[in-house]
Amino acid sequence: MLIGLIRTFGHFFVTYVEILRMLTKEQLQTAAVKYGLPVSVIQAVISVESGGSGFLPSGKPKILFEGHIFWRELKKLRIVPEKLVPGNEDILYMNWTKSHYVGGEGEHGRLAKASTINREAALKSASWGLFQIMGGNYLSTCDKSVVQFVLEESASELNQLYDFLNFITTTRLIRFLKAKDWARFAAGYNGPGYKANNYDTKLQAADAKYA
Repeated sequence: MLIGLIRTFGHFFVTYVEILRMLTKEQLQTAAVKYGLPVSVIQAVISVESGGSGFLPSGKPKILFEGHIFWRELKKLRIVPEKLVPGNEDILYMNWTKSHYVGGEGEHGRLAKASTINREAALKSASWGLFQIMGGNYLSTCDKSVVQFVLEESASELNQLYDFLNFITTTRLIRFLKAKDWARFAAGYNGPGYKANNYDTKLQAADAKYA
């Protein structure tokens, strides 16, 4: 009986915490008004970047680890990545490739492996949350360190939303989002290779759906 009650309470507590992490319609609308954005454009970015959720079933934030970014971050620290490749081929490579993506919880495994080499560089080399912002962009989200950024991204989707809004304001990408200039927004947000992945047309279609 007691064990059953403990299990029930534990399940209720976990569910309650999950609900607190989730972004509400009211929070989204409030943020959209504050930044002068249509709600639909924010929903479009969420849909394309993370499929509508900033967290995994385990409660960990959604991430995607980028080995080519890790390569660059190590270089900045004057760590020679070429010497570290053997045994780390899945987390350390010079050029972008999606061949090492495993998705879901597996990405946290890749991050943990990279953290054994250099934690700060590893955190900067993953994209995080609803909007898949790279950890290395923490200054543009108005965070003081990549650790602070990761803690915020790990706490709630509301934090993830405001990190995104700070990021697009700091980088001036917000003007393209307001104008629904999807090509220029995608170029700035996803990089020059955005067209190969049809980011602009995906965003446009998602916005039309939510609008």
